[in-house]
Amino acid sequence: MIAADETFSGTWPYEPRFHAGAGYRLHYVDEGGGRPVLLLHGQPTWGYIWRRFIPALAKTHRVIVPDHMGFGKSETPQDRPYTLQSHVENLASLVEALDLRDVTIIGQDWGGPIGVGFAVRHPERVHSLALMNTVVGYGTAGRRDLPNPLETPWFRWIRDGIDNGRTEAVLTQLGSTILSVMQIVGLERLDRVDQTFIDAYAAPFPTPSDCIGALNFPLDLALGRIREYVRAGMAGVPALRTKPALLVEGMRDRAIPASLAIADFRGLWPEAPVIEVPGAGHYIQEDAPEIVIPALQTFLAMLG
Repeated sequence: MIAADETFSGTWPYEPRFHAGAGYRLHYVDEGGGRPVLLLHGQPTWGYIWRRFIPALAKTHRVIVPDHMGFGKSETPQDRPYTLQSHVENLASLVEALDLRDVTIIGQDWGGPIGVGFAVRHPERVHSLALMNTVVGYGTAGRRDLPNPLETPWFRWIRDGIDNGRTEAVLTQLGSTILSVMQIVGLERLDRVDQTFIDAYAAPFPTPSDCIGALNFPLDLALGRIREYVRAGMAGVPALRTKPALLVEGMRDRAIPASLAIADFRGLWPEAPVIEVPGAGHYIQEDAPEIVIPALQTFLAMLG
């Protein structure tokens, strides 16, 4: 857990706020005013990945950026399950405590399944969704003609290293391996990486026990632990299809095939816009913020 007042040389200047209703100390940022927007990060990042987006979107909206349990400035309890279900329930606790309504959920990587997992269970609180480099599973159910997400470079690396211990060894040392892991997943613009970038992303993971969340995210998919929870949300899919949506996709993703992400999205929202970004990878917020931020601003402006 990062110290509450840490700004990483001024690159993260946002006032820290905390919510205890989920049974642990959950950190979030709350900036701006207007209709709420939730920015949800993935693996193994934290709210810092949205640092350039917060001031831009807060000009017109209330921007809430939580750190998932085990990431960023949130606590890393050792006696809690780190599953998709637990992360969705933690998010629901925060949304209900803040009484957020008409929310636009913006999610990348695991922020997609977490945000959509919330949306299918609480459609009355969700106005719209913008997704990036993620797959939620509802738009491709039953299809066998698309790439298997477990056969990407990232998930082959995860699966091949489970039995021999490599996966755990590397993902429990993220304080020193963070940049290498992000490169495997899909970070393209290494020319934008500096010491502050590395320090900020490594900071939540000083010890192996601090890495429990980052280890369990990929295992949740690789070991099939998310399957039943995703299926349990199917009843909310008809309501989900009625929400305005946008996909912005970095086409060099090495964790989730771009063709799968696009097919999954279009299976839910066949008429919704899809923006393909050829030079960006999985971490599109780092690779192409100059493209993604205006796209989100335009989407939010169209929604009113």
